[in-house]
Parts: sequence; structure tokens; C-alpha cells
Amino acid sequence: MTDASGTPRRSRRRGRALVAIGATTALVLGGGAWWAADRYLIPHVAVSDVSALEQQAGTAQTVSDEGGTLTSDGYTSDDASITVSTVTTGSGDDTVTYYMADVTLGDATVLRSAFADDSFGTNITQTTSAIAEAHGAVFAINGDYYGFRDTGIEIRNGVIYRDAGAREGLAFYSDGRVEVYDETQTTAQELLDAGVWNTLSFGPALVEDGEVAAGIDTAEVDTNFGNHSIQGTQPRTAVGVIDENHLVFVVVDGRQAGYSAGVTLTDLADIMISLGATTAYNLDGGGSSTMYFGGEVINSPSNGGERGTSDILYVAG
Repeated sequence: MTDASGTPRRSRRRGRALVAIGATTALVLGGGAWWAADRYLIPHVAVSDVSALEQQAGTAQTVSDEGGTLTSDGYTSDDASITVSTVTTGSGDDTVTYYMADVTLGDATVLRSAFADDSFGTNITQTTSAIAEAHGAVFAINGDYYGFRDTGIEIRNGVIYRDAGAREGLAFYSDGRVEVYDETQTTAQELLDAGVWNTLSFGPALVEDGEVAAGIDTAEVDTNFGNHSIQGTQPRTAVGVIDENHLVFVVVDGRQAGYSAGVTLTDLADIMISLGATTAYNLDGGGSSTMYFGGEVINSPSNGGERGTSDILYVAG
């Protein structure tokens, strides 16, 4: 049967159905792309002026008026003593290069955290060096990239920013203790009440009681798209505890043949133990792994330059 134009009516209905299906598919795909962009790319600011919030909370940064002495391999002040060094092991494709900072703090609260753009939220990023310079840091490393996910307990500089326990975290106490803990078994307020100054939410723990932590060869941070696995030979960042107020920070370069291949989590644990750490914790790695000292990035990030991140740990100069 045909209509006045001579077009079979069934065909016209089928054509309309195909157009509708195509439009629906485009909406679904478009909606999926928008969801992904909104979740992982578009900045969402929850706190726009972190410095003002910390000022109000009474935890704002204070630095000794005496200043410090900076050399090519170290820094000394009333607040902190820092020694940096470079270690290279192996040869050829098995070469590994890492940067180590031995840090002794006059007070645990000298180790501070800072956020990209001085704002807390998701998908807010700046380079480690830019965040460090904005806060007068003499030393800094990338943090846990909290802004890639919306879970984890985040206490920074004595202020609660997020209370959504999901994984194995690291807690820095104001009395100098540093402990690995299960985020799902406590709350941010309980931690703050117990004297926690900073928390990190990435992991896993690398070293516990001076031994390589069990299960790190299968550990995952979370199941977020693009971040479900942290295994293999990679650039790495870690923090270790030698004693109260005595820490060691390590950034391992990677993905650069002949210079540094990177390391596995077990390799990283072995490095931390060799440096005297009795507790050590894995931070965001890959292209984020960055160590800043004395006004410059001293390692070689795997992207050929710094990648933006959401947060740093630092010592002010």
C-alpha cells in the first residue's frame, strides 16, 4: 500500500523508527560521555578558599621567623632538616633511578598538605611545583590525588574535608606518630579527636613492622575507571616512617628505558626497608610521581613533564 507520494507506508514507518532508534542511541552515548566528563574531568569545587578555612579553624601555616639554610642537597631550619639524594641501581633496561628525602621535623605539624588552586573538590588540578610555590614550600611530593575519587577519609592540616571510608589509609598524628588504618572502621571525627593531623587515602601499606606488607602484589586502590590497578613496573611515590617526626620520602622514576624502568610495589617496599622505614605507604604514582626541592622538580616525571595533581605534602621554607 502506498500514500499520495507513492512511498510505501510501511517503509515510512520503519524509517521513522530507525530515526528514533538513532536519536535514542545518540542520547545514550552522549549521556555517557557527559557523565564521564562530569565525573572525571569537570572541576567540582566544595571549598573554594582552603587557606581561609584553615585560618578560621586555627590550623593555618606558621613558619619560623629565623628562616633556614638551603644547599643543593639539603635544608636546615628550626622547623625541619631535609637531606635529598639520588640513587641509581641496575643497568640497561633494568636501570632504576629514585630520589630520596630524609626529613626530620621539629614538630609533626610542620609537614603540611596543600590542594590545587587552594580549593577542595574533584577534578581540580595543578602541578606539584605550582602548588608548592604557592605555599612557599622548600620540599614537596605529590599526594594521594584525592580529587580523582569521591571516597576516602581526607583530613588535612587538622581540618576534615571528606568522611567516606573505603580503603587502607595513612594517618599522621600531631604528636609524631604515623599509622596505617582501616578507613571503614572509624570516622574522620574520631580520628581528629584522637589527634590526627593529616590523612592520606591511596595505598596500599608497603611496610608494616619493618616487613614487606602481605598481599601488596595483588592490591588495588579502587575500581574507578582508569585507576583499578596499580600493579606492574611503574613510577612510584611513597612515604616511610623511621621514627617519630623522622620520615623518608621516595619518588621512583619509570617508563624511561636506560634511565629508569620503574619498580613493582614489592620492589618499592624493599627500597623503603633499606632506608630504615618500619612503616611505609604507597601514594599516587605513574605520571603523578614528582619530587620538588629548592625551587625545582628534581626527578624526571614519566610524562616528559609534570602532570597535574590534586594535592601535595610539603615542608615550608
